[in-house]
Amino acid sequence: MNEIIGSHDLLLVTLDTLRHDVAAELAAAGDTPTLAAHLPGGRWEERHTPGSFTFAAHTAMLAGFLPTPAGPGPHPRLFAGRFPGSETTAPGTWTYDAADLPTALAAIGYHTACVGGVGFFNKRTPLGSVLPGMFAESHWEPEFGVTDPASLEHQIDRAAEIVARQPPGRRLFLLLNVSALHQPNWFHLEGAGREHGDTRESHAAALRYVDRHIGRLFALMRRPTFAIVCSDHGTAYGEDGHTGHRLGHEVVWTVPYGEFTLQ
Repeated sequence: MNEIIGSHDLLLVTLDTLRHDVAAELAAAGDTPTLAAHLPGGRWEERHTPGSFTFAAHTAMLAGFLPTPAGPGPHPRLFAGRFPGSETTAPGTWTYDAADLPTALAAIGYHTACVGGVGFFNKRTPLGSVLPGMFAESHWEPEFGVTDPASLEHQIDRAAEIVARQPPGRRLFLLLNVSALHQPNWFHLEGAGREHGDTRESHAAALRYVDRHIGRLFALMRRPTFAIVCSDHGTAYGEDGHTGHRLGHEVVWTVPYGEFTLQ
């Protein structure tokens, strides 16, 4: 990362609430060809989230604690705030003296921008302003949120505007929080109605929707861009009696992760 920071734009796409098992199944079945084409080996890496809901997970990730590989560690981190005794800061880790990654990147000349999706990015409340407040520029509109069936398309439109006005010599760090997978997602499943509610099947249908459109985001990013695409946490659809997230079930803690360079 010491070679990438400063020479590449950075893109962090958080597929909010995406379960690892659903993502892996769709990739194996060829149902998410755009994402598979960019993932190393066409497969998601299985990781463990640092938080069981959006606010906790994003606060951790923006402090350098990305989802952790599922196998035994220690696992060196890509970037980390400097502090004594860190066992996951390695020679390849980009270290910084700041409380969060956007602040650290801004200090070395990056423009930091956020396109929010779920409510923790809506800036309508003090709590909904914490995460977007880390960025020099942040955006949220109702059509970016969980209730709009075309949310990702609207978010990518805004991302395109941000990228287009960056001067050639200035690097960009862009976070796009994809809301489409989060409940409600029943409207992504053909033939489903509100009365059917959200299901594992509609969750999968939402991922297929994301795959149909996310290629436009990758195409509009400047080259070279180092991209991280991952979930912040999963969600339960009745497993062991659980529904939703902010709970300690395997389907919540296990998330898909991928990193690659657009060049």
